[in-house]
Amino acid sequence: MTVPDSQHQPPSLRAAIAHRFSLLDDKADDAEIDRSLRAGVELSGATPWILMLAILIASVGLNTNSTAVIIGAMLVSPLMGPIVGLGYGIGILDFALIRRSLANLAIAAGISLLTSTLYFMVTPLAEAQSELLARTTPSLWDVLIALAGGLAGIIGLTRREKSNVIPGVAIATALMPPLCTAGYGLANGNWSVFGGAFYLFSINCVFIAFSAVIVIEFLRLPHRKFVDRAKERRVKRALLAIVLLTGLPSIFLAARLVDNEVFSSHAREFVRREFRMEQVHVLETRVAPGTRDIEVTLIGAPLHPAAIQAIAARLPASGLKNARLLVHQAQVEDHKEIDVGSLKADILAEIVRNNQQALQDKDAALAALREQVAAQQDWLKQASTITREFEAQYPPCGNVLFGKAVPPGADNMAAVPLLSADCRRVPRAAELKRINEWLKVRTGSADVRLVLAAARTRIVRLVDSAPAGQSATPKK
Repeated sequence: MTVPDSQHQPPSLRAAIAHRFSLLDDKADDAEIDRSLRAGVELSGATPWILMLAILIASVGLNTNSTAVIIGAMLVSPLMGPIVGLGYGIGILDFALIRRSLANLAIAAGISLLTSTLYFMVTPLAEAQSELLARTTPSLWDVLIALAGGLAGIIGLTRREKSNVIPGVAIATALMPPLCTAGYGLANGNWSVFGGAFYLFSINCVFIAFSAVIVIEFLRLPHRKFVDRAKERRVKRALLAIVLLTGLPSIFLAARLVDNEVFSSHAREFVRREFRMEQVHVLETRVAPGTRDIEVTLIGAPLHPAAIQAIAARLPASGLKNARLLVHQAQVEDHKEIDVGSLKADILAEIVRNNQQALQDKDAALAALREQVAAQQDWLKQASTITREFEAQYPPCGNVLFGKAVPPGADNMAAVPLLSADCRRVPRAAELKRINEWLKVRTGSADVRLVLAAARTRIVRLVDSAPAGQSATPKK
C-alpha cells in the first residue's frame, strides 16, 4: 500500500508560524483556570498580613530611594489576584465574581493606603525622593506597560505549567509603589501627589483587567450569555467607556511630557549654540518647560543688551516659540574684560587657602589637645610620687589620696592641690606646718589643702595655705 505524496509534504510556513505562536497548545483545562483565578481573588487569612508587610517594605524603599527594596516588595505583593479576577469575571460575564473582585480590590487598596499613610506620618524622612516623584506623573507609557504586563500575566496564569511570569508582571506594572506614594500624599496633605499616584494605580488596575478580558475572549473560555442582546451591548459599551475614560487623560499627560522633553532639549541646544563665544562662558543653564523660561548665567565679558535681544529673537526659529530668555551676567567695572583662566586660578587659589587655613586650625587644636594630655600625664606621675614620699616621711599615716579640689565660688582653672590621709594620731601643729610647706614646694603652688584624720579619735586637722606674709594655721 502506498502513501500519497501529500501526506509526506512538510507543513506550510503559515501553519508552522501559527503552531509556534498558538496559545491553545499548552493551555490548562478550563476548570483549572477557573479554580485558579477565583482562588486568587480572595483576600483573607495570611494575605492581608502579607499585603501590609509588603506595603511597609515598599514605603521604606520609596522613603529611602532604594530600588532593590521596592522590587522586593513588589515580588511579595498579592494585589494582582483581585485585578486579574476582575478581568476574568468581566470576560465570562460573571457579575458575582466581578462584585467580589471589586470588594477585595477596594479592601486591598484601603489597607495599602492606611499602612503607607501611617508610615509616612511617623517617618523622620520627610523629603520626597526621586522614586516617590516618579509615581506622580502617569502617562501613555504607563498604559502600554499595564496593558502589556496584564496580557503577559493572564497568558501565564492560563498555562498548564506555571512560570515566573506573575512576579515579573508585578515588577513591571508596579502596582504597590503608586499606592505608597498616594499614602505619602495623604500623610503630607499633598493632594496633587495623591491624585497623580492614585490615577497611576487606577491605570494599572483597569488595563490589567482589560488585558485579561482580551485573553479570556481569545481563549473562548466558557462564559455566560445575556438573554437580552441589547443589555449585553450596553454592558460592553460601559466597560469600553471605563477603559477609554481611564486612558484618555494619560494621552494628554504623555503629550505634555513629550512636549516638555522636546522643549528642554531644544533649549539646551540653543544655549550651547548661541552662547559659544570666546570671552563668554555659560556657568549654569536652567530650563523650566512649564513656564517656558530659559535662564542662563554667564561669566566673562558682559554682553550688550542689544546682543541679548538679538539672541532672544532667534528663539522661535529654533523651535522655542513663546519661550523667554533670562540672562544673568557679572557686572564688570569700566567694561573690562575678564580673564576666565585667571578667574579659575583665583578660585582654585582661594580654595587652597581655605583648605590650608582649615588644616592649620586643626593642627592647632590637635597640638592643644596633646598639651592637655601631656599635662595630665605629668600630673598623674607627680601625684603618684607625692603620695609615696608622704607615706615614706610619715609612716603613721596611710590611705593617702592626692588630687585637685575646687574651692566654692571658683572655676576649674582655680583648682588647688589637696592631700588627705588617715593617721593613727593627728600630727602636731609644727608637723602640720612642715607638711604644708613641703606640699607647697613639691607642687609649686602657693595655695594647697591638707586634710589629716585620726582614725581612733575621729579628729580631723585641716590646714589651709596661708595668704602671702602669714603663716598656715591648723584647724580642728
